[in-house]
Amino acid sequence: MFEGLDLGGMSKMMEQMQEKAKQMQEQAKNVQFTAKAGGGLVSVTVNGAGEVIDVNIDDSLLEDKSALQILLISAINEATTMAEENKKSQAMGMMGGLNPFAS
Repeated sequence: MFEGLDLGGMSKMMEQMQEKAKQMQEQAKNVQFTAKAGGGLVSVTVNGAGEVIDVNIDDSLLEDKSALQILLISAINEATTMAEENKKSQAMGMMGGLNPFAS
């Protein structure tokens, strides 16, 4: 059933893919995504790994806790979504465009 299957070659290919994924993770930390909410009153920047690295809040929001919370949630969600989409496209590129999730 598995005649002619080169397990050594597959193992080497898997190691190469793991190394490439590790390199991509390191490179992702150098990419930044910024999302704004409330017309720019709040901005959140995340790196490609999805880590929040900066938050800017307009002084006018400091006395409106409810609005600030809503705008922060919105900006954080948008920025992390941008980072996730970037990860997916990087992974698709690494796999040569094959989508294992397609039905």
